[in-house]
Amino acid sequence: MCKNKVNIVSLGCSKNLVDTELLMKQLDAEGYDVECDSHNSNASIIIINTCGFIGDAKEESVNTILDFADAKRSGLIDKIFVMGCLSERYKQELESEIVEVDKYFGKFDWKGIIEELNKDYHNEFKYSRILSTPKHYAYLKISEGCNRKCSYCAIPIITGKHKSRPIEEIVEEAKELSMNGVKELLVIAQDLSYYGIDLYGKMRLADLIETISKVDGIEWIKLHYAYPTNFPMDVLDVIANNPKVCSYLDIALQHSSDKMLEIMRRGINRKKTVELIDNIRKKVPDICLRTTLLVGHPGETEDDFNDLKYFVNEMKFERLGVFPYSNEEDTYTAINYKDNIPQKVKDSRAEEIMHLQEEISYKHNQTLLGKTIKVIVDREEGDYFVCRSEYDSPDVDPEVLIRSKKEMQIGEFYDVKITSVDIYDIYGEY
Repeated sequence: MCKNKVNIVSLGCSKNLVDTELLMKQLDAEGYDVECDSHNSNASIIIINTCGFIGDAKEESVNTILDFADAKRSGLIDKIFVMGCLSERYKQELESEIVEVDKYFGKFDWKGIIEELNKDYHNEFKYSRILSTPKHYAYLKISEGCNRKCSYCAIPIITGKHKSRPIEEIVEEAKELSMNGVKELLVIAQDLSYYGIDLYGKMRLADLIETISKVDGIEWIKLHYAYPTNFPMDVLDVIANNPKVCSYLDIALQHSSDKMLEIMRRGINRKKTVELIDNIRKKVPDICLRTTLLVGHPGETEDDFNDLKYFVNEMKFERLGVFPYSNEEDTYTAINYKDNIPQKVKDSRAEEIMHLQEEISYKHNQTLLGKTIKVIVDREEGDYFVCRSEYDSPDVDPEVLIRSKKEMQIGEFYDVKITSVDIYDIYGEY
């Protein structure tokens, strides 16, 4: 066991990962040897950054804490600290049930871990991070919280109201990331569409992205987690006309049935959703749209589900994910509806949607055959250089696999010719 080593286990979304990376920098500045998600660590201090979004994520977080609690009882580690969304929401329960943890911290008071270790917080490093991602890309979080009132979602309960970061502050962080070798920024928020309203009295996402794009060294910018209601249409002009802003948009739609959209309190109907998608594709003809859907929400009938299947076939999203409904306590749905759709039905519906999407994805990938596209190299794995195009984000989208006779450098851009495709992955040559 290494007394001066810290292993931070980061669970959940990329927004959590940003907090992990900020904490890593602070601990490094105080002389700690810091690791992230190391599976064979000899660290004496474990910090678990938890997720509390849905049932599976909460279960993973609890099981991770229990595993390290066992390790502490066995004398394999000295200290355990827990932070993040699960700890924010269930701190009292966790304190009483898993006593091996030295201290619990919420999502926004993680800086207290530094104080608990009798170390100093370095304000000069407030924007600085040690990246857990490959050094050529980074997530850039532009806000916290959410003002929406979706029936099923516990995030506003955990994170509170939407709070935009000032443009100047975000740009400073982007500059520092660029100076450290980052070429691709993955702009993230719980709700990109709302950015700026609380701080400037109006939507400022387009202004923010234009300003970030002027940072030297940044070559690709991708937008993640937009909300369809009152979508900031001016950002489409930025995507269409700014060469640094990728033709990529992650916009969670959740459902298509008017009845379900009303029950889910999404603030939009099917007609307006279709109009929005049509307008996005007219403004940015080569756009790659990623969306997520939710099946099995209380009230969803076979007719509603059939409507959703038709919608998926009609819209032909380039990228799509689907989640079975998870009953989250204290949400509007949990209070007002009975979770009466069997888990088997929820899972079956999710599988059916993904089966439809597999065919759509395959047909989309086939349109790339014979074309030359720009990619960035993420890593070398076996016989392949694993790359991504501007239409793909890390971990969730297809990868472009290149078996090259020439040497390719990780973090560099190349033009490659697509030679074959399957449902998810794309193969090419350089």
